[in-house]
Amino acid sequence: MKKSKRIIALMMASIMVLGLTACGKKAETTAKTDEPTVETAVDTSTEATVEPTAAPVVVQDVALKVWAAQEEQELLAKMCENFKVAHPEYNLTFTYGVVSESGASNELTKDPSVGADVFAFASDQTAPLVAAGLLYPITVDADAIIAANTETSIQAATIDGQLYGNPYTPNAWFMYYDKSKYTEEEVLSMDTMLAKDLGAGVQNISLDLDNSWYISSFFFAAGCTLFGADGIDPTDCTFNNAGGVAAGKFLVDLAANKRFLDENNANMIAAMKEGKLAAACTGTWNAAQIKEALGDNYAATKLPTINLDGKDCQMSNFADIKLIGVNSFTAFPIPAMQLAEYLAGKECQKLRFEVRDFAPTNIELASDPDVLANVAVSALTLQATFSTLQSSIPQMANYWSPAQAFGAMVLSGDIQKDDVQAKLDEMVTNILATIG
Repeated sequence: MKKSKRIIALMMASIMVLGLTACGKKAETTAKTDEPTVETAVDTSTEATVEPTAAPVVVQDVALKVWAAQEEQELLAKMCENFKVAHPEYNLTFTYGVVSESGASNELTKDPSVGADVFAFASDQTAPLVAAGLLYPITVDADAIIAANTETSIQAATIDGQLYGNPYTPNAWFMYYDKSKYTEEEVLSMDTMLAKDLGAGVQNISLDLDNSWYISSFFFAAGCTLFGADGIDPTDCTFNNAGGVAAGKFLVDLAANKRFLDENNANMIAAMKEGKLAAACTGTWNAAQIKEALGDNYAATKLPTINLDGKDCQMSNFADIKLIGVNSFTAFPIPAMQLAEYLAGKECQKLRFEVRDFAPTNIELASDPDVLANVAVSALTLQATFSTLQSSIPQMANYWSPAQAFGAMVLSGDIQKDDVQAKLDEMVTNILATIG
């Protein structure tokens, strides 16, 4: 009996020792570990917990037709693809059309419902397009666009305080020249340039004489005004005053000068490549070709002066801006405005500068050392200080054909000096004619 009691006591002691040992090991393990403990919560509710699910991403199908000039097509496609990558919220389909900035207004007017959603246009078309109800007011990021670009470029895109386009480059021209044929001093005066004998078969200067965008510079040099001093008076044009007559007579002499080459079908580029042309008046769109043609002799500067009645007068070209706008008939106004902003924005302005030598309107880019070091862009910037802001009033549409007709008659020899006054009177009458 005593033996049984002793066995039971020993068994109880062993159980106690085992229990204490087990507790000690657990405490030791917990104390030594650096791993965080994970507690499992017991759900005592009678209903299952439902985890919230994220809202599905909605991708909008967007089809946009985009117009640009022939020279811009390859770059345009690249820029639009970049825009597509940056906007995964849209399933974008692009259709491209070849329409120049100068022709955009005419093409859109034919049938805006089938016209481009986004298109490039010249700033002189702003007012007529707005008057026709064809431009969608820019309401996306308008303040940022205004802050990022030069004051003149924003002015060209604005009607009655409302922004209607995205500026991306000044649209103007200046003079390239072969510095092996002219000095920096000689190119300041067209009369000096024309007087220089550059040898047989070499012509001194080229300009598109039967182009109304170019011949205006001679009348502005004479102090004439188109639609008043501020360009908004549709009843005023002084191209037929005494100064205008002097400019007209200068044009007659220029057309008859064998050292002058009228630019036609890019013949000036060919002539420069052959060393047969010393200077050409054109814009940055021809910079790459002219640079290749002239090589180490590549140079550019502002337009020269012309001598009118014994006075040297600085040529003053139209200053307008290339813009990108949105068709008011677009089915996708928000994506269209975003695309227009991108195509005219800093990133794409830099691409155009690098690929096409386009001067930027973006304020930050305009002060970039690489931009300022560019020969063509520097010349354009210099000429801008002598330029006349192109009018954007609807009456401006009346200017182009009469002025072109005058230039064509001068170039063909159908206008002589005795005819200048009468032909200018006729031209001005047509410019000021009432718009139907």
